[in-house]
Amino acid sequence: MKTLATELIGRAATAPDQVAVIDRFGEHRLGDVVDCARSIADALAAHDAAAPTVIVQADNTWHTLAGAIGVGLRGGLVAVLSPHATASEFDLAVEDIAPDAVLADDDVLAHWGADDGRFSRRLSSGASRTVLARPEFGPIDRWSGGTAIAMTSGSTGRPKCVVQSEDAIRYAAQSTIDAVGLRAGDAIGAFVPLSSVAAFCFGMYLPAFLGGTMVCIDRWTPSGALAAMRDHDVAWTMLVPTMALQLSIADGSDVPLTALRAMTVGGGPMNVRALSEAEQTLGTTFLRVFGMSECLGHTTPLPTDPPERRLGKDGKPFPGTVVRAVDASGATLPAGQIGDAQVRGPSLFVGYAREGKPHPPELTQDGFLPTGDLVEVSDDGFIQVMGRQKQIIIRGGRNIDINEVESAIASIPGVVQVCVVPVPDDMLGERAAALVVAGGAEMTLASVTDQLDRSGFPKFKWPEYVFAVEDLPQNRVGKLSRPDAIALATRLAGQSV
Repeated sequence: MKTLATELIGRAATAPDQVAVIDRFGEHRLGDVVDCARSIADALAAHDAAAPTVIVQADNTWHTLAGAIGVGLRGGLVAVLSPHATASEFDLAVEDIAPDAVLADDDVLAHWGADDGRFSRRLSSGASRTVLARPEFGPIDRWSGGTAIAMTSGSTGRPKCVVQSEDAIRYAAQSTIDAVGLRAGDAIGAFVPLSSVAAFCFGMYLPAFLGGTMVCIDRWTPSGALAAMRDHDVAWTMLVPTMALQLSIADGSDVPLTALRAMTVGGGPMNVRALSEAEQTLGTTFLRVFGMSECLGHTTPLPTDPPERRLGKDGKPFPGTVVRAVDASGATLPAGQIGDAQVRGPSLFVGYAREGKPHPPELTQDGFLPTGDLVEVSDDGFIQVMGRQKQIIIRGGRNIDINEVESAIASIPGVVQVCVVPVPDDMLGERAAALVVAGGAEMTLASVTDQLDRSGFPKFKWPEYVFAVEDLPQNRVGKLSRPDAIALATRLAGQSV
C-alpha cells in the first residue's frame, strides 16, 4: 500500500477538497482521509519504527481507506477482516497472519475478542478507531513483497488468507481501468464487502488509484445500490452475479442507470438469457469476467464486444496473463476443447498466509496455477468457464453434473437464478433439489420438469425437488453459499415429505 499512500499524499497536497469517499456518514474529502491516515501512521511509528502487519476492520466506509493508507505510509501490510467475522475466525486470522497490531472500532475489537491481552498496547492515534499493538513489531520482509491479505469466503473447509502484492493489485486495477475506459474523477461503486480480496482491489484500491470517488452503501440492498448509483453518477462497479441479478428485479430497476458505463459481473454461475434480460432492464452493459482471489480479475471482455461474447463467454485474459485448458496429463488442449483451467500472470498471488508468512502456491513447472475450474478457450482468445471440476450429485450410483442441470433450468423463461444441490436420501444416497429465483413466474416441480422434458433434457437428470425462493443463500461477500443452499434445500425437502 506504500505506493498508493505516497500518491494520495501528493494528490491531497494539490486537491485536498476532492471527494474521495461517499458512505453512510456523508462525503469525505481526500485531505481529511489523508490526515486520518497520517495520524494512524504516526501512532504506529511512535510505538515501533518497524513496518507493521495490521489487521484492519474492513467495512465499506472511509475508515477502511484511511486505515489502509495509514499502514501503507509505514510500509506495512494490511490484512482486511470483516467486522462481522466471529471470534473464532479472528483467532484463525491471528494464527495464520501473526499480526503486529489491530485497527478497529472498540465494539468490533470486543466482538472479535481482540481486547483479551494478546495486543497489550493501546496506541493514541487521534483517529476514530482504536489501534491495539503487540510490544514489538515483527519483520515485514517475512511477507516476500506481500502488501494485502484477505480471507477467502470459506465456503468449504478452513478459510484461507490470500497474500497479494501491491504490484499485482495495481496491475489488475489498471487492466480494468483500461478495458472499461474509466477516467480520473469517475465514481466507482464499492458495494461488495471490502473484506474480500477482489473488493479490496476493485472497490477500494481502484478508485483511489484512479483518482475517483469510492461510493459505498451501509449494507447490501438492491434498492440501496440502485439509489447510490443514480444519486452519485456511478460510472462502474463490480458485483457477483447474485447481486447483479437482484438489481434487475428490484423496485425502480426500470429506470435506466444512465451514468453507468459498464458493470462487471463475476464470481459465480451465470446464464446468458438472465444476464441479457437484466442489462436491458437496467439500461447498462454487463461485462462477464473470470477471476479469483489468487489471481485477481484476470479476464474481461470490452464494452464494445458483441453481447453474445460479453454475456456468453468470460472475457479475454488481461494483457500479460495466460489462461489455458489442459488434459489430465497437463498437456495444453487445442482451442475449443474443455479441460482443467490453469492461469499465469502478473496478478498471481504471493501465497497463503500460514504461521505469519506466505506459503507459496503449488504451481506447475512452467509457473501456472491450477484453478479447480473447467474451461474452454476459443480460437479468438475468449474463454468460457464450464464449472468446477468436482460438482456432482451421486443418485443411486449415477453421477449427475450440477452445472449441466443448472444450465438447463436457467434456460427456462422466467428463471432469474438457480442453484442445484444434493439433498440426502436413505435409499438413493442423494437426490437433486433446485432452488429457483423467478421474476414473478410460478416455478413448481411440474412446470420445471415439463420444460425440461420439452427441451429433451435427460429424465434421470431432472431435479426431484423444486423450491421457489426470493433469494439464494449468500456468504458475506455476496457470493452463492452452497453449504447454506444445501442446508436450506434439505430442510425444505424434509418439510415436503
